[in-house]
Parts: sequence; C-alpha cells; structure tokens
Amino acid sequence: MTSPHLVIDGHNDLPIAFYELCEYDLDAYDLSGSVPQLHTDLPRLRAGNVGGQFWSLWVPQDEHAVRRTFEQLDFVHQLVARFPDALQLATTADDVEAAIKAGKVASLMGMEGGHSIGESLGVLRTMRTLGVRYMTLTHNNNVSWADSATDEPVLGGLNDFGEQVVREMNRIGMLVDLSHVSADTMRHALRVTSAPVIFSHSSARAVCDVPRNAPDDVLETLAGNEGVCMVTFVPYFISQQYVDWTAAAKESADYDEPKPAVTMADVVEHLEHVREVAGIDHIGLGGDYDGVPETPVDLPDVSSYPRLFEALAERKWSDQDLDKLAGGNILRVLRAADDVAV
Repeated sequence: MTSPHLVIDGHNDLPIAFYELCEYDLDAYDLSGSVPQLHTDLPRLRAGNVGGQFWSLWVPQDEHAVRRTFEQLDFVHQLVARFPDALQLATTADDVEAAIKAGKVASLMGMEGGHSIGESLGVLRTMRTLGVRYMTLTHNNNVSWADSATDEPVLGGLNDFGEQVVREMNRIGMLVDLSHVSADTMRHALRVTSAPVIFSHSSARAVCDVPRNAPDDVLETLAGNEGVCMVTFVPYFISQQYVDWTAAAKESADYDEPKPAVTMADVVEHLEHVREVAGIDHIGLGGDYDGVPETPVDLPDVSSYPRLFEALAERKWSDQDLDKLAGGNILRVLRAADDVAV
C-alpha cells in the first residue's frame, strides 16, 4: 500500500521510549532495522511515508527536568548523526522541504511540558536556539504559570508569567502547543498569542469527552488564529466507548465486559469533526507513537499512515485536502510563526 502524501507528524515519543528501553544507547538497538519493542524505526518510517517528524522531548516533572530535557535534545542530535542518510535536522519549513527533497525524514523537536524550562525565559530562548520548535505549555500536571487539563485548576488559565511565556514564544518563533492544557488555558493562550498555535496531539471533545481534547468553541477560535489541531491516535482520547469502559473497570473489580476495540474509524471521526468545525486548513496528525501502551488495532505503528489516507480518500477527501492534513497546514504554521518572530 502506497500513498503520495508525505506526513509531517506532530508528536512522537521515541526519545523517552528509547531511554526507557536502553538509556539512549544507539548501539543496543539498531533503528535502521526492525525494533519491535517500539512503534518507530527507520524502515517503518519509510513505509509510513513520514517526511517529517516532531520528536517529543518529554521528561518527568521534577527537579531534574531541565537537565533531562537537554539530554533528550542531545539524543535527537545523536540519532540524526547516527543515520545521516535517513534523517536530517530541521527547524524551519524550508528545512523540512529540503530534507524531504533529499529523501530524508526531517527531524524537528518539541518540548512536552512547560516544566522543561524551569520557569526561566533564558532556558526557553536557549531551547529555541538549539532547534526546539514548539513547547506544550503543560503536561499532565499544572506548572506554576498554567493549568493542565488533567490537574485541579488553580489559575483559571495563565497567570502574568504564563502570558509572558506565550509572548516570548511568539517573539522567538517557538510554536505554542495547547495539547495537555485545560480548556481555560487554551482560551487564554489564544487571546494572548500573536502567532498561530498548535495542538500537537489532541482530538475533538465533542466526539470523545475527555479533558485532553479540544472543545468546539476552541476549535472555532483556532480557525481564526490560523492554527492547527493535529489529531492523535491515543485510544483514550478518541473512543468514548473505551473511556466509558475504562471508568467502569476502575469502579468495579468484577467488571467483566470486554475491552472495546479502538480502530482507525475512530480517528476518521475526529478528523472529520475537526474539519467540519475548524476547517480543512486547521487539521494535522499527531499520532503519539511510542508515547502510549496501546494504539488503534489497525494503526499499530508509524508505518500505518498510508492506510489512514486510503480510508480518507474513500470518504471523498480530495488530494488537496489530504496534502493539507499530511503536512501542508503545519508547514504554513511554521512559516507564520517565523513571520511573527523578531
């Protein structure tokens, strides 16, 4: 199965997955061959028509977060240096297009959580200088300056320093990523930002009612912001049946209903909803491979994207629509962020 649509995916957790597998030892597992313990290796990236990948820099939220984020950044640089015929560092849309033209996977980076800057705008600026193109404002827990989707709200969005972070990200050309943040933080950041924002790996709350997903009013505002929601494949974020089953199983040790299958059809439902509410210019893909223990049964790893594009084509998505979804929209956002930066 082949597809002409080269994907630029918004979120892949290979760095932390590789650390957990072998503490970043690129000699221990050869990513140029099959590594079945992971969702990602070079052959499967090629099979998936992945032309660009935002590698996620995620570390635990503790006193070592800044150091460990730098170590993950170093891992991405080491990974690209190990496989120069397959991977190429990229920080701009032009870099991505040059890498694709050279037949390589453009390797971008995004920090997953504001804890990675240690409340320091200097660290934020240094991360940008070293090639990090987005920062997710929070992960699963609040930071002192922004509320998370999966923690008790404290601020009702951003505080003054949080607004300063967003403005500084605009100034230096770092994309504001609103995955993981509370709906109020989403709305607050959209009021403050002067550049398009992204959701690097989120889906639609109207389809699957979990706090990690974007409500329709936010998706409508996103369209006016010219941003992009990169729909994720995480079962708990895309299947209401799966969410309900999980809640019931937690409530009763005797619950014996079989776990519902999560499939590509669930992903398609979210894509079509985001397209309907935000518009075709505001959708992308953020699979979250190697960041989750389960995937949709028919989208098991990074080789799966052509299967999804074939399903969308069967639902009368045009080639132009699919090109925008695959990467055209996120490239536009990268360029717009650079235009705002000073």
